[in-house]
Amino acid sequence: MATNSATLNSSSGKTARLEARITKQQKAFFMRAAQLAGLSLTDFVVASAQENASRALRDHDAMVLSDRDRKAFVAALLTAPKPSTRLRKAVQRYKARQQRGTNVR
Repeated sequence: MATNSATLNSSSGKTARLEARITKQQKAFFMRAAQLAGLSLTDFVVASAQENASRALRDHDAMVLSDRDRKAFVAALLTAPKPSTRLRKAVQRYKARQQRGTNVR
């Protein structure tokens, strides 16, 4: 899922709220970090949450294969079996429907 960070950072349309209960120590910790970054506490927390969310989604969406699995995957792509008769007929039906303009389902 690709998300445009400019859309996520846009100040227009910010109507949703996010609340969290934190300790006094956490608030002081976050405030100090926000000040060092030159951001408001809200902007710092939102930017940090967005960065972590992006990383989590990117890590989830990435396919990481071991060397053995990568070799097996590439080999399967390079030595794909020939299409069966049933598959070839399905392709012919699909192409015929496309030429007639029939909705394919």
